[in-house]
Amino acid sequence: MVVGILSIKVVMRSSRSLKDKRRIIKSLKDRIRNKFNVSVSETDEQDNHKCSNIGVAMVGTDRQYVNSSLSSLINSFRLFPQIELVDYELDLI
Repeated sequence: MVVGILSIKVVMRSSRSLKDKRRIIKSLKDRIRNKFNVSVSETDEQDNHKCSNIGVAMVGTDRQYVNSSLSSLINSFRLFPQIELVDYELDLI
């Protein structure tokens, strides 16, 4: 069994309030869940309307598959128009 853990830090420059941020993050999380079949949650910076830390977890049997899926997910973060990817950390256990 392989567990992939992805921690992502993003910035939302267009966000003017926590309500804006929550709308953007909810849309992002729903899109990720539907496309990649992973668990996703906002893990930090809940009170900051410009930044967010998002945690993603994936479990599988093939290390290469989990790694490539999470790498593909990182690329989709770069393409999401309302956020800017600042940093990420990918761990496979």
